[in-house]
Amino acid sequence: MSTADASYINVLKGSFSEQSISLQGTEQFDKLNKTYLSLLQIELTPAVIVLPHSSSDGCKFVKLIRPYVLKGETHFAIRGADLRNLTGIEIEDDAVSIGAGERWGKVYEEVTKRGLGVTGSRSALGGIGGLALAGGLSFFSSREGFICDNVVDYEVVQADGSLVHANSKDNPELFRAFRGGGNNFGVVTRYKVRTFKQGPFWGGAVFYFPDSFPGQIQAYCDELHRPNATEETHIMISQGFSHVFAELGSRFCMNQLYYTGEVHKPQVLERFNVQPQIDAMNSTRMMSLQEAAEEQVKQSSDGVRCAYMNTTVKADAATLVAATAIFNAAYQPLKDLEGVTSAFTLQAYTVSLLKRCENNSLGLNAIEGPLMSNLVLNWWKNQEDDDLVISTFRKALNDIDADVTSRGTDVPYKYMNYAYSFQDPIGSYVKENREFLLKTSLKYDPQGLFQKGCLGGFKLGGIS
Repeated sequence: MSTADASYINVLKGSFSEQSISLQGTEQFDKLNKTYLSLLQIELTPAVIVLPHSSSDGCKFVKLIRPYVLKGETHFAIRGADLRNLTGIEIEDDAVSIGAGERWGKVYEEVTKRGLGVTGSRSALGGIGGLALAGGLSFFSSREGFICDNVVDYEVVQADGSLVHANSKDNPELFRAFRGGGNNFGVVTRYKVRTFKQGPFWGGAVFYFPDSFPGQIQAYCDELHRPNATEETHIMISQGFSHVFAELGSRFCMNQLYYTGEVHKPQVLERFNVQPQIDAMNSTRMMSLQEAAEEQVKQSSDGVRCAYMNTTVKADAATLVAATAIFNAAYQPLKDLEGVTSAFTLQAYTVSLLKRCENNSLGLNAIEGPLMSNLVLNWWKNQEDDDLVISTFRKALNDIDADVTSRGTDVPYKYMNYAYSFQDPIGSYVKENREFLLKTSLKYDPQGLFQKGCLGGFKLGGIS
């Protein structure tokens, strides 16, 4: 440990209780450092983990660490921080106030009891912050917009260590910047998110066979382009390769289907209940918001190496069929890797969602819509395969982007929640919004604490 490290660690130890400080080499540190989504993140090994128990603890931490960060003696990582103790869920008349350390599953449990819904993660295990700062898709996005569009107040520790609120009246520039600008402007300790009346809805997964996937792409695009397309659907269609499906030849296709109105077997989703399918794996039914999010947890994996990366295109069937073919060719050399699952998932930014983007910083609008997110998701077991997996699908995305550009169906936007470290989601925003984010950063953080000293993506530094 360097003298500088020892200096700021001693300051932190003298200012926080033992319960709020975890040092390398301790059992608590090792346990905390293994709680990331992906084993790739576990390799981030900070000198110390601080666990604030209140917003005032967050203010104190920033004030203490600020001089060391600005002198270049250390860095801190919001993504490597642990806000799990900043809890508390408070239901108000038309909103829910959520501590930054909560999980969406617990939020859903509370709002469901009251016949309410809220735009949040589709997984019960999802944390609050990342989705609510970078965009965020939910079961209700077609009807309600991105998750960030439904946040009505952020409680923020600023770069000077002060605590402020950002909403449409107080610090409105900061409010808009947080709606899509990520962790570039402060540490958010509490979120207030709009609620709405919500009963049970139809949802679940359908597993079927690869020959049907091009037809499902066409059906999806047809639905998105209908002039009277409903705002109640949320659809994700996926295909890929996994040894989990060895009995089926290791290739799989899955539709995740939701209709958020209280309708049993809605007609609009019948085209996606495709035949032939694996009937025993069909989970579609009426479900609560809490049940839908818990089912998503069952379809995820932990204790594996995991990487998300993405691009966005116009919702054109021929373009998407070609993108699928590029993905399928890319994963062929990886099929023998231990524990590998490679999935290509299409999910729409519907026109109704894009119309609700006026007050965020993403720079999307309905003029080009509907759009389609192309998510490449990979899980694998061994560290020695990291470079091969990442480089393979980085090239595949580049090939998809080149093909899409040649067709005139390209869209610059990269979704931050699905972006890998080699991608630049903020750089993909429209120029006006990029300049707004930089201007806001200079106003609220003129010395660049969160640009220079806060590790992790994605920063504003590439903005000219």
